[in-house]
Amino acid sequence: MLGAKSKQPAEKTLTVVANSSKESQDTCVVATGTNIEGKFSSTENVRLDGLVKGEVKCSQRLVMGETGKVEGNIRTKDAIIMGTIEGEIVVEGTLHLKGTAKIKGSITAKFMVVDEGARYVGDCKIG
Repeated sequence: MLGAKSKQPAEKTLTVVANSSKESQDTCVVATGTNIEGKFSSTENVRLDGLVKGEVKCSQRLVMGETGKVEGNIRTKDAIIMGTIEGEIVVEGTLHLKGTAKIKGSITAKFMVVDEGARYVGDCKIG
């Protein structure tokens, strides 16, 4: 029941498990118009163009399109952000903020690239 609103306050968890091969290039796509409430996790790459209200965990690369939005915390290996984040983002490797990126919350990353036009408000810890 993705996208359906529930009257129950129970926590929801969505786990995406694709091919566990180290050479796998599988990508989980959350399309525009998709709304997820609760925890979302993937062991593979994620392309996010929809809305996630809750926690996002990605073991590989997270690519957030311009229509993508997360209202909650993100943990990932690498990230390319073109959308909106309201919450904390923690990136083990490189965080790339494209020109349309908007972040309101704390940023923690090993490396960060910021394109002209990208905006963020909050703490930023790099290194």
